[in-house]
Amino acid sequence: MTRRLLLSYLSLAALVLLCLEIPLGFVYSRGERERVVNAAKDEAESVSAYASLSLSAGRAERDLPRRVVHCAERIGGKVVIVDASGALLATSHPLAAVMSADLASRPGIAAALHGTSTVDVRTSTIGGVEYLSVAAPIRHTSGLQGAVWLTVPTRTVHERVHHVWLLLGLGGLGVLTAVAGLGFAIARWTGRPIRELEQATDELADGGLATPVTITKGPPEVRRLAAAFNRTAARLAHLLDAQHAFAGEASHQLKTPLAALRLRLENLEPNVAVRGRGSLAAAVTETDRLSRMVEGLLAMARLEENAATPGPVDVGAVCAERHRTWQPLFEKQRVSLVLFAGSVGPVLAVPGGVEQIVDNLLSNALRASPAGSTVTMELRLHVPARRALRDARPAWVDLHITDEGPGMTPEQRARAFDRFWRAPGAPKGGTGLGLSLVQRLAHASGGEASLHAAAAGGLDAVIRLPSAQAPHEGHGPGSEKPGQQRKRGVPVLRG
Repeated sequence: MTRRLLLSYLSLAALVLLCLEIPLGFVYSRGERERVVNAAKDEAESVSAYASLSLSAGRAERDLPRRVVHCAERIGGKVVIVDASGALLATSHPLAAVMSADLASRPGIAAALHGTSTVDVRTSTIGGVEYLSVAAPIRHTSGLQGAVWLTVPTRTVHERVHHVWLLLGLGGLGVLTAVAGLGFAIARWTGRPIRELEQATDELADGGLATPVTITKGPPEVRRLAAAFNRTAARLAHLLDAQHAFAGEASHQLKTPLAALRLRLENLEPNVAVRGRGSLAAAVTETDRLSRMVEGLLAMARLEENAATPGPVDVGAVCAERHRTWQPLFEKQRVSLVLFAGSVGPVLAVPGGVEQIVDNLLSNALRASPAGSTVTMELRLHVPARRALRDARPAWVDLHITDEGPGMTPEQRARAFDRFWRAPGAPKGGTGLGLSLVQRLAHASGGEASLHAAAAGGLDAVIRLPSAQAPHEGHGPGSEKPGQQRKRGVPVLRG
């Protein structure tokens, strides 16, 4: 922000200086040119009048050479006087014979011999005078008697104009330097509270506690913004503290009564008649379901309140470890659990997120899978095609957990991630929070969760997580096909 403000100040100052100094320089150059031209014309008229008197008195040969030499010394130039026929009468400097013979053919002298005064001025690009000559006729009552031709040196005028342009440039540079210093101070003063506000916002976005920003610095608009941010940060901190307190209190307050309720229900079993045993078992099942629902709600509350930063996770090792943990339970239900652990590298995920995702998906798959069926866990690396040398599109790792259960309709798959939603006819014991928690963990890790129909008629749950490493050279565009991964020596673990 400081650079942009400083650049805007300098651009505005430079524009103002250009609009002022360029016209001023050209006005001064034009004034100098007019002054020099007028002085040369006056000098030519003076010499012309003196020559006319000398010719009338017959003293031209005696007076004119001395006069032109004196005039040339005064103006620092050259003076030539010719008669009516163009013959040389007097000159302040020696002339070659060829040049003396061609004096009458010069445009300025020729025009003066016809009675017209002429001025020949050649200027430079910035308005300085590079060449100046003046020709004036010598008039008498009897008619034209000749012409006077003056050439004036312009080096002094040219240097003076260049000097003025240099002063204007240095003055403009000094003004820009002063504007840069003052503008930098103003920009720093204006941007300091905004930088503090940006830093506090970054801390708040990263899950930390936002330090209150100072509201006594900067323009009034920035101070009002800082005050509003402090109020918002304080209110957000209060809400997070209240949520954290509620989650902690609910965790202790709800678990104890539910455990006591389940214990009492189990203690009632010997005293319940046979025909009431079904209702008692249903009550115990609902109590277990309520306990799992409370755990799911608390897990979602902790996830929303912590908002951890994703980091590298060895997804292959996690899947292998969860496979070993769940394998006995799957064997007890007579369901096979198969793992295809490909070499996909680490992924980016929140701490503990992959474990919770796998546990929830395996739990759902086990409840939906009939005896004798198979649940498959598979990892696939998806590398997008590079269209350019600097294409930075990331690689992804897809985790597929596929069952052979009844599956879901497209409408049911679209609603499966809603909180507390359960498909009609779903097995008992679910809370409707598992898939919602899976989706939130995937989103917190920078990925996505989706459900698809499996080829065997069940459900294919796909968790796409960003790869933590750059794709290796030699990967083809797109993802490898599952069959190709299985044929490349991927270890197969069965439960």
